[in-house]
Amino acid sequence: MWRALARSESIGRAVLGGGPCVRELGLQARSAARWHLSDLRRPRSPGPFARSPAMHEINTDHLDAQQVQRLEEMCILVDENDRRIGAETKKNCHLNENIEKGLLHRAFSVFLFNAESKLLLQQRSDAKITFPGYFTNTCCSHPLSTPGELEENDAIGVRRAAQRRLMDELGIPMEQELDASKTIIPKPVLLLKVPPEEISYLTRIYYKAPSDGVWGEHEIDYILFVKKNVTLDPDPNEIKSHRYVSKGELKALLKKAACGEVKITPWFHIIAENFLFNWWDNLNHLDQFVDHEKIHRM
Repeated sequence: MWRALARSESIGRAVLGGGPCVRELGLQARSAARWHLSDLRRPRSPGPFARSPAMHEINTDHLDAQQVQRLEEMCILVDENDRRIGAETKKNCHLNENIEKGLLHRAFSVFLFNAESKLLLQQRSDAKITFPGYFTNTCCSHPLSTPGELEENDAIGVRRAAQRRLMDELGIPMEQELDASKTIIPKPVLLLKVPPEEISYLTRIYYKAPSDGVWGEHEIDYILFVKKNVTLDPDPNEIKSHRYVSKGELKALLKKAACGEVKITPWFHIIAENFLFNWWDNLNHLDQFVDHEKIHRM
């Protein structure tokens, strides 16, 4: 069953194994500490896409306040060969008018598998500004223009960013810790972290996709794989529902998407249709697919 989240009540949808009908599911919402954007902001570097009058302000009053706050994060601007050329706000990076002018940023997509080789999927929160309510891979986000996440050797900066967002979205701890509150018996539960060293960087894809008439994506997306059992505590502002799926269940979901019964993010659709199942078949032998030179242009 899909595990769904909401701020004040439990709500969710099962889209696999139950036919086309929608079933309401439940899971208690969590209350989690948020990291502060002010700790991550950095001055914008001058460059071809530094803020200018051409990047006019877009009214965001109707959007979720927490998601709007995140629009001030500084993304890493790159050229079509993934060479860093500057930095710009997440907001400006995701406006279609800037994307059409060539604004391109660095991103990543995490595919996390448990010990049974099932893939963790999520349904994006309805509060998300791009592709709200769409189903997608485990975690999708951006490295920020901060010293630790700018570091490019072996994509360590991107992998650090993935660790940060796995915490922010799914509650996977940054540090391994014991938490006695996670069980009904007075015995601490070990909350397992996913350090950057356990995140495998396979390759990159380049794609562009509008979300609506205002917002869209234009990214060089680093593909990251993890195989590990983890403790999940998702943020309902980020994730509406989540579920581990088998290959057959994912294929069923993709068929539903093709019929218009559910929506799949464009990057996940590209990866699933072109690469994912071959990688999945060789989950314990991924070295053969590592290619840090090629950017797959989709």
